[in-house]
Formats: sequence, structure tokens, C-alpha cells
Amino acid sequence: MAQYLNVAGHQLYCYEWENNGEAVVMLHGGLSQTSHWDSQVLPAIEDDFHPFAYDRTAHGFSGDREGSLHFDYQTNEAISYLENIVKGPAHLIGYSDGGIIALMVALRRPELVKSIITLGANFHHNGTLPLPDFDGLVSPEDQEEYERTSPDAPHTLVEKITRMMKIWRSEPNLTSSDLAKIQCPVLVMAGDDDVIAHSHTIELFENIPLGQLAIIPGTSHQLIKEKPAIAQLLMREFLEDLSYPQTRMPMRRTNLRTE
Repeated sequence: MAQYLNVAGHQLYCYEWENNGEAVVMLHGGLSQTSHWDSQVLPAIEDDFHPFAYDRTAHGFSGDREGSLHFDYQTNEAISYLENIVKGPAHLIGYSDGGIIALMVALRRPELVKSIITLGANFHHNGTLPLPDFDGLVSPEDQEEYERTSPDAPHTLVEKITRMMKIWRSEPNLTSSDLAKIQCPVLVMAGDDDVIAHSHTIELFENIPLGQLAIIPGTSHQLIKEKPAIAQLLMREFLEDLSYPQTRMPMRRTNLRTE
């Protein structure tokens, strides 16, 4: 199920679950890895779809490379993964940074993306609430996991967090005009106590032509772990019917119901 594969000239730790359905690629969050969230997503997709995932460069079991934490790098890597491992278009489910990458892939290579589900994603760096300064300390549990999984030296965990915190204050830089170019169906999900500002989440939803919005009550940025059953239900229903929503009292969508 999991193995190192060559992607874009380097080794990535990749996952694949057997199924004959359409491909779904799960994109984990920043400073995280596939094993931190796959079990919360798989129940929504494993019966009817063909799930794929990978630890991005500098994350989880995949080693670091120069510039690898920047979103441009990670987007190009995702495109290479779709082309060479999935070998075709897929539905993308992206948590946090993974959602940003999914949006950027849809902009650069729309033919590779059938649909997108974002969980707690922002499209511009100003969309997050104020981030705390990193004090250089990591928990013993995080350090132990890093030393057990990462091929990089133990001291590089602090270095990666420092690099990532700097990037989060300057990236991504998508605009509402960029979002308007995304032509696949997109389900925008967030917690009602998310680190992403509500106004930013709504702006993301409203600027995507085929967007849908779900705010899960009583959850934070960790919505997929806090209320997995609700999140899985919403993801499953979205993927089961990607047609343009036909509602009885449309206010923002253009194709009004006639009944």
C-alpha cells in the first residue's frame, strides 16, 4: 500500500488503496503527513473511488529538497504525481496547505482535476487569523515521530517549522480573479472556529463559479478529526453528484429552478 516512488526526479513516499473507481488524491496539510489524516477521509471514498496519497517533499517519510516548502514547488510536484503515478485526472481532497495546492493545480493544469474538496484552506496569506511566533520549541512527541519517520536529520524539524512559518506569512498569493478561472466543482469546507477567517472562506467560495460551501459547527481547523462523520457525509454526497446545484430559492447561483 505504501512505498517510495520516483516523482519528478526524487523519491516520494506514496500510498495507494486498491479500487477500480475514479482516482481521488488526498493532499495532507503543511508540516504534516498522510498518516495524520488518511483514516478520517478514507471512509468517505474507499468504497466507490480509487484513493491515492503521498507525503510531499520535506513531509513525513519524504526527504527535504531545496525550496520544497514553497507552494510553487509543491504544486509542480502534485502535477508530476498526477501525471506519472495516478496517470490521469483525479478528484483532489486537500486539507489546509493541501487545499491550496489543489486550487493551484486546477489553475495550472485544469485537465488533471475533476473536482476539489478543500478543508480549512486559504487562497491568500492574508486569509489566516494572526499566527503565533514560533519559539523554537517542539514537543517530545513531535520530535520522536519526526526522528522515527523523516529521512532528514533530527535538528531539521525546527528548521522546517521556521521556514514554513515564514512562507505562511507571504504565500499563497492567489486572487479572486484567479479563483474565477477554476471551472471544476469545488466544495469549500471549514470549521466555525477555523484559523482561516470566515470572510476569507466565503470569498473563496463565492469567487469559484462551481463552488459549494460547508461550515461545520463546533469545529476548529481540525474539523476532519473533530467531527469526521459530518465531514465524511458532506464529502461523499458532493462526490456522488458533481452536477450544478439546483436549489429551490437560489440567490447567488444563476440557473433558477422552475418548479
